[in-house]
Amino acid sequence: MRGILYTCLFVMSGAGSVLAACSENAVDLRGDWGRARFNVEVADDNEERARGLMHRETMPQSAGMLFVYDSPRRLSFWMRNTLIPLDMLFVDAQGVVRNIHHRAVPLDETPIVGGDDLLIALEINGGLAKRLGITVGTELRHPALVGADVAWPCSD
Repeated sequence: MRGILYTCLFVMSGAGSVLAACSENAVDLRGDWGRARFNVEVADDNEERARGLMHRETMPQSAGMLFVYDSPRRLSFWMRNTLIPLDMLFVDAQGVVRNIHHRAVPLDETPIVGGDDLLIALEINGGLAKRLGITVGTELRHPALVGADVAWPCSD
C-alpha cells in the first residue's frame, strides 16, 4: 500500500516537481491520466542497450531505463537475465507512446516486439503503467527528442 501511495504522490505532486526543466537523467510523461517524472539511466550505445537492466534485483518506483537510438527502427526486447518485471513503453520520434508491453516476465527470452518506426523505449517497474493510467498516446519529454514535430519539446 505504501508503494501505491508513494506512486500517487509522485504523479500528483504538483507542477513544480513534475514540470522541472528537461534533464538527460529524467523523462516527463503526460496524458489524459496526468503527469509523471522518472529518473532514468540512459542506454544510448550498443553495449549499454545490450546490458539494460540485467541482474538487478530491485529498482525504485520513480526510476527507469531509457533506451535511445540514433534513428527510428523496429524495436524488440527480451528479458534475458532481467530479474524484475518491467513495463516497456515504446515511443516514436515525436515522443508519443505507440505501444506498451505490461509486466514483462523476468528471465523470459520470448521477443517483445514494440513495433516499427520507434526511437525510444522506456522501461519502468512492472505494473506501474497501469497503476498510473499511462496509455498509448501519452507524450514523453526528454532532450533526446529534437525537431519541429516533437509533441512535447524541452523548450516548453
